[in-house]
Amino acid sequence: MDYTQQILLFLIAVVANWFSALAGGGAGLIQLPILIFMGLPFPLALATHKIATVALGAGATLRHLRGGYLERRVLLLILLAGGPGVIGGVFFILDVDPRRAEIALGVLTLALALYSWFKPELGLQAEPRHRDIRGLLLGALVLTLIGFGNGALSAGSGLFVTLWLVHWFGLEYKTAVAQTLVAVGLGWNTIGALTMGGVADVQWSWIPALVLGSLAGGYLGAHTSIQAGNRTIKRVYELVTLLVALKLLLG
Repeated sequence: MDYTQQILLFLIAVVANWFSALAGGGAGLIQLPILIFMGLPFPLALATHKIATVALGAGATLRHLRGGYLERRVLLLILLAGGPGVIGGVFFILDVDPRRAEIALGVLTLALALYSWFKPELGLQAEPRHRDIRGLLLGALVLTLIGFGNGALSAGSGLFVTLWLVHWFGLEYKTAVAQTLVAVGLGWNTIGALTMGGVADVQWSWIPALVLGSLAGGYLGAHTSIQAGNRTIKRVYELVTLLVALKLLLG
């Protein structure tokens, strides 16, 4: 790969991860299909993408640490509940037809977009709830299932976590996006990258440009998210979720 293609990879990563950091997920909408279009087979593209997206979480974490939107208890719950699911998802996808998995995930992602759209006040104000033992356990169970999806397919899992935090725990969108980018973008993606790197091939020559672009895009997207209002973030979330769903369904 020559330097012009490396620059292209960098720019793709910046754009994909900027949108992802603003909406709380969806980097795979742009980045993963382009890696496949540029010649990587699906398993190789998925492993390469997953490793690069760790930098998205790192860039977003650097910005959100300054923004004051992180809730340690929620972050810890996401990490502990979702981590085992991520590992299970990585091993599961190796033996499953990825196209069938993409269609199923596309239907669920479309449901997310419609659910948020038809609840216009959802996530605009913080309404803490389900912080008792029963609520935390049920919340953790769903996060484990979402973590499984994160390990299996790097497209849309962050969007599921963002909406789950808004719906179940009553977080506003801005706060939910911050937790997702740190716990999923950095935590889950690191677990997935280490697991995937041990069982699948990676296009290591593409990683530097993708990592630098993901780092820059994650930081810029997190900055934009902090500056924007909840209603703007909600609309961007719904747009990105809809696009991810269409991409997964149409192939």
